[in-house]
Amino acid sequence: MIATRPFGSTGHLSSRVIFGAAGLSQVSQADADRAIDILLAAGVNHIDTAASYGDSERLLGPAMQRHRAQFFLATKTGERTRQAARDEIHRSLDLLRTDRIDLLQLHNLVDEHEWQTALGPGGALEAAIEARDAGLVRFIGVTGHGITVAAQHRRALQRFAFDSVLLPYSYILMQHPGYAADFGALAAVCAERGVAMQTIKSITRAPWGERPADAPTWYEPLRAPADIDRAVHWVLGHPQVFLNSAGDLSLLPLVLDAAARADARPSDAEMDVMLAERAMAPLFT
Repeated sequence: MIATRPFGSTGHLSSRVIFGAAGLSQVSQADADRAIDILLAAGVNHIDTAASYGDSERLLGPAMQRHRAQFFLATKTGERTRQAARDEIHRSLDLLRTDRIDLLQLHNLVDEHEWQTALGPGGALEAAIEARDAGLVRFIGVTGHGITVAAQHRRALQRFAFDSVLLPYSYILMQHPGYAADFGALAAVCAERGVAMQTIKSITRAPWGERPADAPTWYEPLRAPADIDRAVHWVLGHPQVFLNSAGDLSLLPLVLDAAARADARPSDAEMDVMLAERAMAPLFT
């Protein structure tokens, strides 16, 4: 079974692996139902989806009717204004077939203009607070991609007491000195304030060269089990973070198996060998 730890100050004891439901964006209902069975068998008790993840929310709806009590359910709004975000939140509730979302996140909030809009007067944050006050949402988080996101999340935590943050974290990305420093500073703030840290892109090999037409991820992931083991064990070696599984549903069993066996963190030397052998490259520069 996969280890658990407190999800920030929410009171939820979350599995260290969170199911990244972007993997359901273009699959069948049968595939989605099988994924839920895999999660339950592995002890994963936390699902992270988004309004923009294709059919993900709709496909999760039947499972939420059956298993709502077994999962901490998170979704995201990519809207930046209060009314548009309010409408999207209610659509998500309908699609997910639930009357309550555990964690609503402002999605990919990195661009400065969008950041100011969403967190300013009449912005999406007001809709999130309104939904929380109405009992439709329990907690509020913020997510993002890119090399500046850790610094932006620190700014966001100065503006509002978010319950969680989500951002990229991998060995190769942490070779970027600026990002590593920003990530460390953000981790310190999160530890001090009891903010949960979710991480993404843990098994990225590199940006796609020639991207296959049917590729479910916008980056090329690691695929060999031994490589996934090392990448997952390295991320989970940070005691503070959670790992959101990859958007490629076929890799879910490998990620869960690696997480269930996580113990000692691989050394830098071991990770450097994998970087060289797999010609790994950072997704963000």
